[in-house]
Amino acid sequence: MDGGNQSTVSEFVLLGLGHSWSIQFLLFMIFLLLYLIIVSGNIVIVTLIITDPHLHSPMYFFLANLSFVDMWLSSVTTPKMISDFLRENKTFSFAGCMCQIFFAHFIAASEMVLLVSMAYDRYVAICKPLHYSSIMNLQRCTGLVVSSWTTGFVHAMSHLSMIVQLPFCGPRDIDSFFCDMPLVIKLTCMDSYNLDMLMNVECGVVGITCFILLLISCTYILLSVLQSSRTGASKALSTCSAHVTVVVIFFVPCIFTYVWPLNITSLDKFLAVFYSVFTPLLNPAIYTLRNKEIKKALKRFRSYYVGSQEKV
Repeated sequence: MDGGNQSTVSEFVLLGLGHSWSIQFLLFMIFLLLYLIIVSGNIVIVTLIITDPHLHSPMYFFLANLSFVDMWLSSVTTPKMISDFLRENKTFSFAGCMCQIFFAHFIAASEMVLLVSMAYDRYVAICKPLHYSSIMNLQRCTGLVVSSWTTGFVHAMSHLSMIVQLPFCGPRDIDSFFCDMPLVIKLTCMDSYNLDMLMNVECGVVGITCFILLLISCTYILLSVLQSSRTGASKALSTCSAHVTVVVIFFVPCIFTYVWPLNITSLDKFLAVFYSVFTPLLNPAIYTLRNKEIKKALKRFRSYYVGSQEKV
């Protein structure tokens, strides 16, 4: 693309999720409540894991990073969506739109790789328990987390460098609640077919690869403990059920949006809400609701806090 091509569109208009005032106010209340739960819930998990010495292990190290990523995954799009419910003109500056595209892909790709790292950790813990402490040492855990952020950054920069210099000369309406890259590409003053294909390929490299690795890890876990004790089989089944649930609530919407788009507006909006709001809400619950150590840590935190308050 010629570097001299400059966008004549200084802002975009987000059409949002609803049109009538009553519906938008209802959605405002619902998503505001969900966002507060997402932020507070993930902060509690991160705080517990950092402050409780009993949770200083690789599994909870990854879980703390997942909660941190989920909090930002929702924060990229949800605050703007919530504020727009109370606005008549849902405009978004060109620079703001480009930043949202960058951070949305940065965080989402980082989470995909992080989920694969968590699956690898569970594979080592269940299939190679005697070597777990030597394999999943601090250096390797840190390397896996840094790799997830690096992959996300490279993925996001490749998209941003591709779209930021495209010519935009109208229309400027985006039929969504955030700057979704496939919709923004359709607003360019050129044939977008090749760009769509390139985007699908780039997203597919990250999304499909992580998707396959997750399924492989689950398969290896099940095969390794299939002939083991009931306790081991139950633990493996619990781990794999968590992996499968994550695949359904996070990977499937992303795949049908960026890799294999269905081009159905209402469905695209639903999928976008699902992976940007409900995934950060459900992911911590999947890994913590049935986790006895997290429950014990929460009780210890409460007892310590109450004891400190009584002393004061």
